[in-house]
Amino acid sequence: MSSPAAEPADRDNVFALRPRPAAPPRSTPPAPLWREAVGRELREERRRSGRTLSDVAGAAGISLPYLSEIERGRKEPSSEILEAVGGALGLELVDLTARVTRSLARERATRSPLCLAA
Repeated sequence: MSSPAAEPADRDNVFALRPRPAAPPRSTPPAPLWREAVGRELREERRRSGRTLSDVAGAAGISLPYLSEIERGRKEPSSEILEAVGGALGLELVDLTARVTRSLARERATRSPLCLAA
């Protein structure tokens, strides 16, 4: 506990905190996360091929809940997990990442303001 004589000096070194100014409102929605885009691509491919979560999870050697979380964009899977899940769906890792890249590029194009040349 500090002595009463030291208190006034300590108060001289205390600065009031100012609240952080509010961030300006965004004109465009935030960019999607990589894990969300990967999950979306995996889910679309699984559904296109008519397979169940259980079937793909078993073939990939991961748990059904983990695959579900990946597809929902809740988990950030390692490249080894992506390779396993992609392989279970007949996709190579390079093909999966190319699909995700194209998907993100399309989303960015629809979010960006339209620029017209004069």
